Amino acid sequence: MAVDRAVTFTGIRFENPFLLSSAPPTESESNITRAFDAGWGGVVTKTIGLHPVVNVYGAKAKFMRTTPDDANVSMKKRAGAALHSSWNWELISDKTLEWWAPRIRRIKEAFPNKVLIASIMAGSGNDKELKHWQELAETAQGEGADGLELNFSCPHMDRRDMGSNIGKDQGLCSVVTEAVKEVAKVPVWCKLTPATADIVVEAAACFRGGADAIVSSNTFPSIPLIDPETLEFEINVDGLVSSGGLGGPAILPLALAKMAQLTKAFPDRSFSGIGGISDFNQAASYFLLGCGTVQVCTAAMLDQAVGPNVIKRLLSGLDKFIEEHAKDGWKSVEDFRGIRRDRIVLQSEIRRPESAEYYSGYENVEGYAAPQPEEVVRA
Repeated sequence: MAVDRAVTFTGIRFENPFLLSSAPPTESESNITRAFDAGWGGVVTKTIGLHPVVNVYGAKAKFMRTTPDDANVSMKKRAGAALHSSWNWELISDKTLEWWAPRIRRIKEAFPNKVLIASIMAGSGNDKELKHWQELAETAQGEGADGLELNFSCPHMDRRDMGSNIGKDQGLCSVVTEAVKEVAKVPVWCKLTPATADIVVEAAACFRGGADAIVSSNTFPSIPLIDPETLEFEINVDGLVSSGGLGGPAILPLALAKMAQLTKAFPDRSFSGIGGISDFNQAASYFLLGCGTVQVCTAAMLDQAVGPNVIKRLLSGLDKFIEEHAKDGWKSVEDFRGIRRDRIVLQSEIRRPESAEYYSGYENVEGYAAPQPEEVVRA
């Protein structure tokens, strides 16, 4: 049986549903072209802005690993340690719109059948800033970008009207999205922060503004660990640190919970999932919850920066998964997209044990004390 890897997402045809997310791997023209050569269906550029940025001195990103014997999490490399997460405090692209414009055009001319999404960011406090969003949008689409991803999610922008500070404010989400949609001729995706009380509220505001899709989740706000020997943060500049973003395997269950909220609230809308994906086993959870595409960062960074082996695993995993379900009539992602969304319910809807089986806090399972008959409370 022939597997159909292609998906149509927000009206754009992707040869496969796997994208490199807006991050260090998509900062340069050479990396993006290498990614397309490797087989990625799409790439989201590093976020492009009009305001010049200068990143902190030294390392902008590091990776945390954990050891099986003591569950020690650290940025220090140790034999036998497994990847736990990535941590970064890198800002948006430090390259200008003028630098990006011809490169978007050249990339699309070289790869007309691949999908290039331009990530953009500006402020939101006044009409001038809204015009900046429109300028970024018009330039990117004018050079051939297939879609726009609005960065409402960067967790470490100091400006109160940028990044995740937009994504935490439903009013700003709606106003900025509407401003971009006024000039957009291509689909508009809004990338939201998970650092909000109810991500559904901000997603609803984006949809009211005209968003074609929601992207979730960006990295989670966090700080690095303190080295118990030196008493210094494992990544710092002059001993100082600020909040950064946590990504990679550690955030997978957290990101899935956010996505479940979104797809349950808006079952007929489009979503692109991010967080903890390194092979198809993780990507499958996002598709089963209702995502139409998924995006990858951390795993790709550790695989020659653009993930040539990661995309091979994703594609082979997708093929195998669909072939194993051929008996169910599956031929493409659309055949199983969202089929586990309805399994997410309120805890009050989960079955409780009969009174004779209830041991009042004691269970014969890992991590719990064995039931003590004299302490068991019966109904």
